Amino acid sequence: MTTYLKESFARSGRPHGRPGGGSPTGSTPHGGSPHAAGPRGAAAQPAAQPAARPAPTGRPAPPGPGALAAKVRTMAPSMTRSMQRVAEAVAGDPAGCAQLTVTGLAERTGTSEATVVRTSRLLGFPGYRDLRLALAGLAAQQESGAAPSVTADIAVDDPIADVVAKLAHDERQTLADTAAGLDMVQLEAAVTALVGARRVDVYGVGASGLVSKDLAQKLLRIGHVAHAEADPHLAVTTAVQLGAGDVAIAITHSGRTVDVIEPLRAAFDRGATTIAITGRSDGEIAQYADHVLTTSTARESELRPAAMSSRTSQLLVVDCLFIGVAQRTYESAAPALSASYEALAHRHSPRPR
Repeated sequence: MTTYLKESFARSGRPHGRPGGGSPTGSTPHGGSPHAAGPRGAAAQPAAQPAARPAPTGRPAPPGPGALAAKVRTMAPSMTRSMQRVAEAVAGDPAGCAQLTVTGLAERTGTSEATVVRTSRLLGFPGYRDLRLALAGLAAQQESGAAPSVTADIAVDDPIADVVAKLAHDERQTLADTAAGLDMVQLEAAVTALVGARRVDVYGVGASGLVSKDLAQKLLRIGHVAHAEADPHLAVTTAVQLGAGDVAIAITHSGRTVDVIEPLRAAFDRGATTIAITGRSDGEIAQYADHVLTTSTARESELRPAAMSSRTSQLLVVDCLFIGVAQRTYESAAPALSASYEALAHRHSPRPR
């Protein structure tokens, strides 16, 4: 296992810091996200107010053509109905919409020019002109070889072979959408925070709770102090013990799970670096996150609830964080991983009679 990791890391190379300038390893990199401007201090004790966090640095780059469709699917549920009409139009006919002026698209969707511009900005573009360029690129990609259309709905009488095909298609789409929509600056900043953390707390309930345990277990195996608290009361209890130099991670697809928001807010108020892994970057959880990592999900159906598709995208983000930390700390991570593997090896082999 150690040899495999060493060869993998040697091929991929080891990243050196966050693009565009980030906090050095061992420090707490606040201020790298546009989501860190939420309320603070409400739950903190007056004697333990953290230092003010610097203003956000830079503006995320607009999504490329490959990420545009994923962005529309992710953001549509949080839009107004008029903005949804614009988003649905550009996602359904990128080639046609790319030929329209802002006035033309407003007329086609029965909205206003202001709504078109607001939708463009919500999707991550400075203005409608930038959205049109991305639409033209997306249309070109689709013409060069679009993926086959497979419905995500699974019927109760579907043959098992069809179930496998549909699930596999949706899993691939979910992973591709998540990868395309991930903000690399935010991801690098989150990895940097984890590398220098004295302690990492991970919060999640339900399906997200399983993902939180997966991340904590991975970090523990490479020598980091990490805990996953599924009990909401215990999560808040541990969160109030965090401070500068610690990291708290909240995992919630909806972005509004109270049992996850409360401990993250407590950690945020006490100066810990906070990270949110969520399908809703505009959700309440983002108010208390220094860094937001957005996940994507496949379309839901009666037999395929959000918990299934969100778990897939969350696990991808968790694996990206883990590998990023392992790369940065390879000299200590590899021996720790090897030691844990050897300590458990006898449990995976038949015992002599």
